[in-house]
Amino acid sequence: MHASKSALLLSALTVTTLFAGTVAEAGARERTRTHSMSNHNGARTAQTQASGSGVNGSYARRRDFTSDGNGNAAASRSASASTVYGGTASAQANGYRNADGSAGRTSSASVQNAYGSAGRSSSTSRDGAGNASHASSASVQGANGASASSTGGFTKNADGTYSGGRDTNATGANGNSYAGSTSYSNGQLTHTGTCTNAAGEVIACH
Repeated sequence: MHASKSALLLSALTVTTLFAGTVAEAGARERTRTHSMSNHNGARTAQTQASGSGVNGSYARRRDFTSDGNGNAAASRSASASTVYGGTASAQANGYRNADGSAGRTSSASVQNAYGSAGRSSSTSRDGAGNASHASSASVQGANGASASSTGGFTKNADGTYSGGRDTNATGANGNSYAGSTSYSNGQLTHTGTCTNAAGEVIACH
């Protein structure tokens, strides 16, 4: 089913593309920006905010950073935009790093306009012993009824072993759909996939 692969590529690219387009459409002319920071006995904090509005829409951004001077730090950022044409977009990200070697990051983004909607999210973390994990998801919905979604993740252990997988679903505007699953563990890969038509009958995947 040709629609499946195309839709999956859209699920990875649409959020970034539409988010940028929505912010550009906002065309803000009135802008404000503030910045503050402090440093006390090695502990630092900083914050930056910006916003703007114009005849086409508005936007807002914020960034924060903190550290305690002992090797622990955290940062976050967020952004949103809207247009007079009904388009909206938002994104958030948070991260941390600790003195014991552990670290993590989460992020999400969503966008909606006349062409459809899309969203994504991800989470990554590691501990100080060398174990790590990651999870992510993405989805896209077109105005013509086509849609796609994908979820998955992996884990990596300090001893070098690893495993993970991903599930993918896509539906074309004609009602044909694809459902697939991929899993792997220490070099072993398994994949299954099925395509069906609008009536639910199994068809060949192209």
